[in-house]
Amino acid sequence: MSGMPRPGTAADDHGRWTVLAVLCASLLLVAVDATVLHVAVPAVSEDLGPSAVELLWIVDSYPLICAALLVLFGTLGDRVGRRRVLLLGYACFGVASALAAYAPSAEILILGRALLGAGGAMIMPATLSILRQVFPDRRERALAVGVWSAVAAVGAGVGPLVGGVLLEHFWWGSVFLVNIPLMALCLPVGALLLPESTGDRSGPWDVGGALTAAIGLFSVILAVKRAGGGDLFTLGTALAAGLGGALLVLFVRRQRARGYPLIDLSAFARPAFGTSVGCIVLTVLALVGLALVAAQYLQLVLGLSPLETGLRLLPLSLAAIAAGLVGSRLLHRLGPRAMVALGFALTAVAVLTLTCLDEQDRPLVMGVGFVLLGFGLETTLFASYESMLSEAPASEAGGAAAIGETAYQFGAGIGIALLGSVMNAMYAPGVRGVSGVGAEDAEAAGQSLGGAYTVAARLGGDAGEALKEAARDAFVRGMHMTLVASAVVLLAGAVAALRLPRALTGCERHPRVQERELLPSGVTRR
Repeated sequence: MSGMPRPGTAADDHGRWTVLAVLCASLLLVAVDATVLHVAVPAVSEDLGPSAVELLWIVDSYPLICAALLVLFGTLGDRVGRRRVLLLGYACFGVASALAAYAPSAEILILGRALLGAGGAMIMPATLSILRQVFPDRRERALAVGVWSAVAAVGAGVGPLVGGVLLEHFWWGSVFLVNIPLMALCLPVGALLLPESTGDRSGPWDVGGALTAAIGLFSVILAVKRAGGGDLFTLGTALAAGLGGALLVLFVRRQRARGYPLIDLSAFARPAFGTSVGCIVLTVLALVGLALVAAQYLQLVLGLSPLETGLRLLPLSLAAIAAGLVGSRLLHRLGPRAMVALGFALTAVAVLTLTCLDEQDRPLVMGVGFVLLGFGLETTLFASYESMLSEAPASEAGGAAAIGETAYQFGAGIGIALLGSVMNAMYAPGVRGVSGVGAEDAEAAGQSLGGAYTVAARLGGDAGEALKEAARDAFVRGMHMTLVASAVVLLAGAVAALRLPRALTGCERHPRVQERELLPSGVTRR
């Protein structure tokens, strides 16, 4: 029994890549679900009639719950088994998808989306930590991480396309229903093929610390999202930010005082780890600027359908796939420092290229910008994730993966708050003072471009047309300023990347920790 080859070892090359395929299949669904609902919001609103607050929670409950629980489930996987947590995530994701697809009310849909977030929080760090264990050789692991990160980027990119295709033919619940067959397949295949592993099980698992981190992260990201939605100076935002900040400070102090912490916070002192996490935050923060405006620009300014919008975004996904496939070679040729800095610079060029877009459709400029954007984004995220994961010992892979995914979610939240404020500062004044539009209507039009179109349709006549024209002009100006702000953040990321190592280094195994590898038969090998 002890001589039996285990998937992910040198004795089983085929099994190693089969494991990667299973992990990527499940990751793809989680990534798609993060964005697939965006194009379905109008259909959900028409069918279920949610209030403004309920609609906000329908959209936000998935990323909020997912981000809040990443550390909890990532470290739990290190303790009880990463495959076990992953399989539980598959089951949770499948059940939640059925609940969301057939939700009879807004409240049930919010519950379904929250359960999807919990399932995603189990799946995402588990896939990356299992990958870390299955590919101990850094050269092979770099290629595997490239495929993994490309799948994550593609999933988020094709989400609107998948949603658009489904909404052309089916009801809005179909965007969730497609998850069930693949999860039903991944559950038995994962149980059969995926290896089990845990980290160092010495000492008790810090349940109190895990819950403190979960509630703290939820509160902080909720505050950031409220701020990005225009509720910056409100009591609710202040309370959420204060509670979250206090709990996260308590979590850090608790981890430093414990002999067996959930997360080794000293890892942030190592340049490769701490800088990689920071680069992930900056990358996502900057690119939220595009996410804020892309769908609205394509659908409301250019008048494209959801399906056409998804097709226009397809070059971004294809470029990300290409970058993931060549990322391993680039990393070994350039090293982490040059590769991350190059990715940031290329993405900044892409974002500045997109500032050439205006109210006229310019497909060539858009296509070039999206190709550069997809390649630069994937290059940066791939090299950052690979450096972060390789710097962490294998026994702490779940915690490290959770930190990386939390950084991604946190960067998105900060980006919405910061760049959303830039967008609103440029857009809202542009719809005021339009002839024939009262102050109350101008206030409603200043909330969003879609809101302006609604007001314009109600007003009709010359006043309605004038408001639509003013809103489009203001939106394009705001889009340009948001993209410029994103480019500044990206260039700051290129400077930060200079703290990364020049060449591939990192700890393949830290002497102070031990990795427990469990055979499917239950026999434990050290």
